[in-house]
Amino acid sequence: MNQKNQPEGVLLIDKPSGITSHDVVDRVRHVFKMKRVGHAGTLDPNATGLLILLVGKATKLSQYLMGLDKTYEGVITFGVETTTHDVEGEVVEEKPLPGLSENDLKTAMDRFVGDQYQTPPMFSAKKQEGVPLYKLARKGKSVEREPRFVHVGKFSLDRWEAPDLEFTLTCSKGTYVRTIAHDLGRQLGCGAYLKELRRTDIEDSIELESLEEMSMEEIRGWLIPPYQAVPRVVQQRQ
Repeated sequence: MNQKNQPEGVLLIDKPSGITSHDVVDRVRHVFKMKRVGHAGTLDPNATGLLILLVGKATKLSQYLMGLDKTYEGVITFGVETTTHDVEGEVVEEKPLPGLSENDLKTAMDRFVGDQYQTPPMFSAKKQEGVPLYKLARKGKSVEREPRFVHVGKFSLDRWEAPDLEFTLTCSKGTYVRTIAHDLGRQLGCGAYLKELRRTDIEDSIELESLEEMSMEEIRGWLIPPYQAVPRVVQQRQ
């Protein structure tokens, strides 16, 4: 493809469950037949919803898009803890579920709203001396992790039907929602893990499989030009 005619822009993908964010990038690279495709933030394999991809020269926008707040909807299951803090991990402990009322849950959830320091989980891509933590965790190792500053703007209870709690959460970049689920369970004394997670704000997104079935002309229509994406970022930050 002539370099001048190479596609460029921001592509909003509705990521399916069961694949990594890097898997999505690889598949989109195959669609465009070009390597210059990246992502602005990642989703865990079991998570679904908005994944922001940058195509061509739009990869330069990463520093602006990475800083955007994120909104999620999900399900937390109480009474069980897992190695990864989510449904992907092995069960490490099960506890009887106490008689939790919605008021008990809301009071505990309110404590997570605001500025705070969060310790990244061992099963994460964060690196320690160049080695991803999850590689150490798979060997049964646990190391000290430096807490990172995060902000939770909203953590609301949408539905409670024991043992599952449906919630909506808005947070800053770098926040591990599954760690919030784990810590909430610890706080309530019964343990918990993240069962489902979906990043919302997907109005202008397209499903990956649908994209793969389109012609290049149709795909170009889904690309947000860089000059349009930057003002959108600035507006959301104000």
